[in-house]
Amino acid sequence: MRTPQACLLALLMAMVGGAAANETKLTESPPAALLGPAGFESAPATVAGEPFELLGQLIPAGERKQLNWQIEAAMGAVAIPTPILVAHGQRPGPVLCLTGAVHGDELNGVEVVRRILFDIKPADLSGTVIGVPIVNASGYLRGSRYLPDRRDLNRFFPGSSNGSLASRFAKAVFDTIITRCSALVDMHTGSFQRINLPQLRADLTVKSVADFSRQFGAIAVLHGAGPKGSLRRAATDVGIPAVTLEAGEASRFNKSSVDASVEAIQSLLNRMSMAPRFRLFGEPQPAFYDSVWVRANSGGILFSQVELGELVKKDQILGTVTDPIRNDQTILTAPFTGRILGMAVNQVVMPGFAAYHIGSQASEEEAIADAIAGPGKEANAKPEPPPGDDGDPADPGIDSDSVEMLNDPMAPLEKLKPAKDEDTDLSDLDSSDLSPQVSTEDAQSLETMELTMIEVSATRLPEMSEATKARPEPETPLLHHSFETTRTKERPAEETTAAEEE
Repeated sequence: MRTPQACLLALLMAMVGGAAANETKLTESPPAALLGPAGFESAPATVAGEPFELLGQLIPAGERKQLNWQIEAAMGAVAIPTPILVAHGQRPGPVLCLTGAVHGDELNGVEVVRRILFDIKPADLSGTVIGVPIVNASGYLRGSRYLPDRRDLNRFFPGSSNGSLASRFAKAVFDTIITRCSALVDMHTGSFQRINLPQLRADLTVKSVADFSRQFGAIAVLHGAGPKGSLRRAATDVGIPAVTLEAGEASRFNKSSVDASVEAIQSLLNRMSMAPRFRLFGEPQPAFYDSVWVRANSGGILFSQVELGELVKKDQILGTVTDPIRNDQTILTAPFTGRILGMAVNQVVMPGFAAYHIGSQASEEEAIADAIAGPGKEANAKPEPPPGDDGDPADPGIDSDSVEMLNDPMAPLEKLKPAKDEDTDLSDLDSSDLSPQVSTEDAQSLETMELTMIEVSATRLPEMSEATKARPEPETPLLHHSFETTRTKERPAEETTAAEEE
């Protein structure tokens, strides 16, 4: 008769044997879900024992190599080299591309790519992993989201050889690196002082992308096609399954976000049979979410009462917005029971500012069905806003043009100048932009008017200065605001779905 200890040991050995058999099965071929017309069967793949060629250099099988790419489209001979890490396996397999810092101030992806590429053992790798930890090197060195020409690189893919600096740079990256990929993971963080729970943004209406999104283990998955010109959307459009991995906030390294992202990509490498690893109970499954943004209805100082990732109940207080002058206070509440997927850090906000990103968990089938049905067609649907920023479920009302306008009052005038190519700033405008689109003739007239006003101002400046000196001071200052005692008012927060991203 077997003792309880012996029975337990036998059961454990059987479980280990089953897991090992499952691991062997995974090693034999990629998951069936990843195969198909736009999957890995038709995508670039490596050949056993043969070197991998990239940027005119050969990487021998079973080795890791760093390449420094001088993108002439950027700044010619003084361009900042873009580092590229390549791990090329001994065995055949797909080519997985990992990109970070497309926005130069989004740092977590840089560390994730470093860890993955240097943890991989090329001798045990099937296929090839290409890592571009710092795509926007000039922005990274300046601590800026944008390229030197103040454009958002993630709005110009796949790019153009005859367009703006951003468009030429995007084309060089896309044609040289991205088209070599079987699949792509583009890493971003929250932007404009927002922080995101680690999550995937994927176009679930594309079967190969939906299948790809299942391979990352226990991570939140949100549907979104991505804004026009984003890297993942451009890759998906040419048949490369691509997702955005959002984690943490800009301008700093978040250890927990980096750790979770590394774990997700290690799960991906295992599920793709590129770098199998032993797991007793197999890889955990992702969680699919439907989500909305809760926005501030008034301007003031935002103070949160919840934490990132926290489960909240319907009508629970999320935070308050306080007017520092009138001492008015607006309370923001949860529109339904869900999880905080992203949130703004405490800061000064304007009316309409996207403060809390709340997700309600759905089954994979429901998430895909809703994505295919489109906005407004699923049950209890809420209106979808214009596309936001890809790298953030972002606030559709804040884009690179609006930020430039706040920093540079002349930015709207620059928008009115006639277009010189297909990638002039007018291509970035949307309905939320403050500057109107005008015809070439009107723009030339406005430009002439602007120069005339400058000349008149220069001529009249001395006499205006004298007139100012002679003007008597008012007896009492004009007050435009009355001061009242504290008033607390509670209004339901406006809700919108997350069109987001990158």
